[in-house]
Amino acid sequence: MGIWLNESSVDGFILLGIFSQSQTDLLLFSAVMLVFTVALCGNVLLILLIYNDPRLHTPMYFFLSQLSLMDLMLVCNIVPKMAVNFLSGRKSISFAGCGIQIGFFVSLVGSEGLLLGLMAYDRYVAISHPLHYPILMSQKVCLQIAGSSWAFGILDGIIQMVAAMSLPYCGSRYIDHFFCEVPALLKLACADTSLFDTLLFACCVFMLLLPFSIIVTSYARILGAVLRMHSAQSRKKALATCSSHLTAVSLFYGAAMFIYLRPRRYRAPSHDKVVSIFYTVLTPMLNPLIYSLRNREVMGALRKGLDRCRVGSQH
Repeated sequence: MGIWLNESSVDGFILLGIFSQSQTDLLLFSAVMLVFTVALCGNVLLILLIYNDPRLHTPMYFFLSQLSLMDLMLVCNIVPKMAVNFLSGRKSISFAGCGIQIGFFVSLVGSEGLLLGLMAYDRYVAISHPLHYPILMSQKVCLQIAGSSWAFGILDGIIQMVAAMSLPYCGSRYIDHFFCEVPALLKLACADTSLFDTLLFACCVFMLLLPFSIIVTSYARILGAVLRMHSAQSRKKALATCSSHLTAVSLFYGAAMFIYLRPRRYRAPSHDKVVSIFYTVLTPMLNPLIYSLRNREVMGALRKGLDRCRVGSQH
């Protein structure tokens, strides 16, 4: 334990990153920074629109504002540190910094997974029980859904952070990743991690497969309700409200399951890094675009906001 305290907590770790100093990687880094900027602006804009426009004060948009907040925190937890390391050439991260990054990352990914699952239930209630929707999805229920998503995510983050940080690290300090992610960090532990691997797998099964099963069940029922609708217009409208959510779910769950639910022998650091870029930077950028560009109410609120700005600047 003394070695661990001296070596890991004092020296921290070295993040090998995803980019070298080559011309191609400089171009890729610029692309990631552009995506980060779009994600930042898109999510802030969506939160402000939902907060300011009374027409968007509905359960679906409340959940969407929470999703945007999670995405905003997720990109800010990872990209700024990665950018500083790349631009300064210093690739170090302190032991505490690594723990904080793990805690935030696991909490936010866990919360987002649960929220996406519960948003599918919201769509099911809206389409299958439209008359009871205001009662079934009251403000109290919405707050409970959002609160439980955050609470379970944060609990998962704390469990994984405490477990990962209590392992002894006395060998290599080089993490083959661009941020502190538990599977990459575990490779450096100089103790038997099989118990922790089992805990990690159990957490991931609960945090990914539970909401995923809610999504599958909700959409199976939605499909049943849509097929029973007599008017083609109603069917089209029902499917349109679900398509945005289904796109977001496919992107998020596809990447998360690829990383966490594969057997260890099939894991390659290069694959993990590319897929991690996908759901730590790309998905947070795509979510506001998916939900706003394909949504009449959000585009209407945006136009209203821009008109207000134009009128304000003319006075």
